[in-house]
Amino acid sequence: MLLPLGLIAAITALWKFGANPVLSFWFAYILTRPLGANIGDWLASPKVARPGEPTGLALGTFTTSLIFLGLILATVVYLMVTRSDVTETHEAAHAAHATGDPRKERVALAGFGLLAVATTGLLGWAHGQPHVGPVPEEDNTSAVQMAPGQAVKKFPPAKVAALKTLASTSLKDARSGNATGAHAAARSLRDLWDADQASLQPMDNIGWTSIDAQMDKALKTFGIDHSNPPMSPAQQEKELNALLTDMG
Repeated sequence: MLLPLGLIAAITALWKFGANPVLSFWFAYILTRPLGANIGDWLASPKVARPGEPTGLALGTFTTSLIFLGLILATVVYLMVTRSDVTETHEAAHAAHATGDPRKERVALAGFGLLAVATTGLLGWAHGQPHVGPVPEEDNTSAVQMAPGQAVKKFPPAKVAALKTLASTSLKDARSGNATGAHAAARSLRDLWDADQASLQPMDNIGWTSIDAQMDKALKTFGIDHSNPPMSPAQQEKELNALLTDMG
């Protein structure tokens, strides 16, 4: 946000010095787009974001849109009332241009060139710097070694039994070579697990995360929720067995 704002300020200063007004206008106009986008992101983005994402005032996109709309309307009304944006007549503008200082225009043009070179260098330097941002929180729950059945100990037995039934069905079909049946059972397992997340996770977040990590490994062998093709039946059996072991 500071870079486009600083460039617009520098262009304004060069225009005041004697730069070509048309050229100055278009340079400044082009920079209003990144400036508006940066301000919008700053207003709408959450105060605490994931690494690599911008942080802001957490006003949300709707409130940010209302703020921009209000500013645009206020500007339009102001210009309609004051008519401060009314330009000179073509004859007067031509006369003003004719009496302009060519030397100052050349100096200002060189200033525009220096701004372009400096901006390019600054962006290149920034791109080469290592990313510095919030350190992501370590998720140790998936690495915790839990005894069989411990991760689901706080979950309702009926829900755990339903999950185990689908996992067992998928495992049985994978062993018998029924790839279609194994995949269908695994997909139903995924759907049931996702549907129960809202009720199970608050009961035991560590246990839920542990099962979810192994569930993801099992689903990956079927290519469910992942871009990879289905893996071998042996790999599917291995991950399903691990999942059933975790669920006791």
